[in-house]
Amino acid sequence: MTTDRLVVVTGATGRQGGATARRLLASGRPVRALVRDTAAPAAKALETAGAELVRGDFDDPSSLPTALEGAAALFAVPPAVFGPAGADVEREFARGRALTDAAVAAGIEHVVFTGVASTPGRPGGSEGKKRVEDHLRERIRSVTVLRPVRFMSNYLGSTPMGFDGIVHGVHRHVFPPDEPAQIIAVEDIAEFAAQAFDQPDRFAGRTLELAGDAPTPAEAVAAISEATGASVRYEQLTHAEAAALHPEVAQVRERWAAGSRWHADIEALRIIHPGLRTLADWLAESGTALLRKRLLQTAW
Repeated sequence: MTTDRLVVVTGATGRQGGATARRLLASGRPVRALVRDTAAPAAKALETAGAELVRGDFDDPSSLPTALEGAAALFAVPPAVFGPAGADVEREFARGRALTDAAVAAGIEHVVFTGVASTPGRPGGSEGKKRVEDHLRERIRSVTVLRPVRFMSNYLGSTPMGFDGIVHGVHRHVFPPDEPAQIIAVEDIAEFAAQAFDQPDRFAGRTLELAGDAPTPAEAVAAISEATGASVRYEQLTHAEAAALHPEVAQVRERWAAGSRWHADIEALRIIHPGLRTLADWLAESGTALLRKRLLQTAW
C-alpha cells in the first residue's frame, strides 16, 4: 500500500475526476487537482476538502509540467471534444498526448486512465480514447485503464448532443426499452481508481471494463419513478430522430441494434469491489434526492 504518495487528478471538477479526488482525499492520500479555474466553486470545494489546486489546460501544454511536478501518480481524463462535425479525434488525442508526455517528463510512475467502455470491433470505445490509451502504454511503464459504461448520473443531465437526461418526465436514448443496458456510478469508478493507486503492482497493465448494474431502460425509469414519486417513461430514439441529432448518434443506434454491446463482467468486478453499486443503491445513496431536484426544475 502506498497511500502517502501524491496523485494528480485531472478533470477534478468533473464527474469522474471529482469523485476520484474525493475518494482519495477521504482515504488520507495527498491530491493535487488540476483545474482550469482555481476560483470555480467545484474547485474551491475540493480545496476545502484538502486538495491542492493547480491551474492547467490540456490545450496549453506549457501549463502541465508545473501541475505534475513531484507527483508519483496521475488520474488521467483528457476531455473529449465535440463540435458541429462530431467528435474531434485529433484534438482529443493531442490533449492526451500532451498530458502523457508531460507525465513522462515529470517522472510519473503510474497512470490510471479512464476512457470509454469497449464493444466488439471498438476495443477502446472510441478512436480518440484508444489512441490515448496506446500512447500511454508506449510511454509509461505502469498504466491501468478503466473503461466505464454509461454513468447513472447521466439521468441528471443531457449529452452534448442533446439526449440522455430526463426532460418533462421522459428519458430518451438509443437503447431498446426491454434489453439490458449496463450502467455504473461514478463513485465506483473512483473506487477502482483508488484501489489501482493503492496497489499499483496488482493493477499495472490491466484494463477493466466497468459496470455495476444492467437494467433495461424500462426497468430503470420504473425504479426512478418509484424512488422519486414522479412519473418517468422511456422512449427509444428512432433512427430518423437519432440522425437528426447527429450522424454519430445514429451510428451508435445502428451498432447497438446490430448486437454491439458493452460487456463488463459485473460479478467479477464485485469480487474486486464488493460494494459495487446497483441502480437501487445509487438511488438510495444520492440519486433520488438529486433526481427530485432535477425533475422539479424541468417540470416548469
